[in-house]
Amino acid sequence: MAADLSMSASAADRVFEVGINDRPPAGQLAILGLQNVLGMTGMFVFPGLLGRSFALRPDQIAYLYGMSFVVCGVITILQSVLLLRLPIIQGPYAGNFAALVAAGHLRSGGLGAAYGSFFAASLIWCVLTVPSRRFSFIGLFVRFLRAPIMSGMMVMLTIIQISNVALPNWLGSPASPGFPLVNLLTGAVAAAVLMIVMVWGGPYVRRGAILIGLAAGTLCYALVRPISFSLVVQSPWLVAPQWFPFGFSVHSDLVIVFLLALTPAAMGSMAMYQMVADWGGEKLPAERMSQGLFAVALGSVLAAITGGFSTIVYPDNIGMLRATRVGSRYATLSAGVLLIALGSLVKFDMLLVLVPQPVVSAAATLLFGMVFMHGVQMLSKVDWDERKFIAAGLSLLVGLGGLFVSPETLQAMPLTVRLLLQQPLISGGLTLVILHSLLCSTPRE
Repeated sequence: MAADLSMSASAADRVFEVGINDRPPAGQLAILGLQNVLGMTGMFVFPGLLGRSFALRPDQIAYLYGMSFVVCGVITILQSVLLLRLPIIQGPYAGNFAALVAAGHLRSGGLGAAYGSFFAASLIWCVLTVPSRRFSFIGLFVRFLRAPIMSGMMVMLTIIQISNVALPNWLGSPASPGFPLVNLLTGAVAAAVLMIVMVWGGPYVRRGAILIGLAAGTLCYALVRPISFSLVVQSPWLVAPQWFPFGFSVHSDLVIVFLLALTPAAMGSMAMYQMVADWGGEKLPAERMSQGLFAVALGSVLAAITGGFSTIVYPDNIGMLRATRVGSRYATLSAGVLLIALGSLVKFDMLLVLVPQPVVSAAATLLFGMVFMHGVQMLSKVDWDERKFIAAGLSLLVGLGGLFVSPETLQAMPLTVRLLLQQPLISGGLTLVILHSLLCSTPRE
């Protein structure tokens, strides 16, 4: 009887209507895969921002888009069916984007030195994350993440880290065509339709919630601001990967910077892995967790070689899991295949970029908020005392406070310190790990 009650409680705690190992029909997989791709806001933001910050040619910017798609597709496939075996989408990581921009501008080697140092750091991270049954470096982190305070705070810091691509891009800038009224209204239409479908749509309609919201917002935008397809017509069909397209050199101090960026991102990803596993009633031992991070490390090496970005679990895609209640890892597998196909077809990449940024960012704002509140929900399980208040409160304000440091103050600081302050997942995450180690008892596995 007790066992039956336990199983019933476990089932009640599960979020997914379609389980992690279930395989929906091919048509549903295609729809779910496509809406996962469209929900990857950073995919449509970071390559363009990086290219324009270094005044790259349009074909080089298109190349950045293509490689970002391909790298994220490869890692997503590894996570879905080969290593982690969870419905996880890996997208471009904001911290790595910021490190590449800063390192590329502050060193004489430019993007060649940035990507070369990123490559060296990724190789080191690969060695640290090699899965092992006896001893795993990642197992040390897993000990911390078993505590709800760690996993909850890491989820919240992850959202804070990437929130700058949500509401700000929804509003746009004075130079954008629809600023401010068109951007606000069309984004609001997308968000409203998404909410309506999520709350009142049936199980099958809800699985296409993101696509329905994006389609509604794009249609409204096109009625006011006609969308031109000239970029699609003029772009080439295929893109071929290149080895270190921006040159290659390695600087030891930059290697340290990229390692600092990779470590908290890994901890944030592990917190997301644990949350999704809990939603699906899956066990996630340290060995399986390290397999997931090893896939990310392999992807970082590939990204550094070809000119992409290291990755992190995308909160908006985690939000899609909650919105659609479909946890099938075969749906994310289809997204990975689509990402590789789209990355190889430049014309289709340009077609996806035509989805107005305010519409994509409005949907991301809603989904980011949902995942942030799941972090809050994790913290509700914490047995709070003064030590935990200190660890959580200080780390959260350190992460947030770095975003408000004046540009004059940042310019007077070394590159490493500057990046620590500007990345909440790095500054807040490291502060949390240190304070939790010193002040709070670590639960046994």
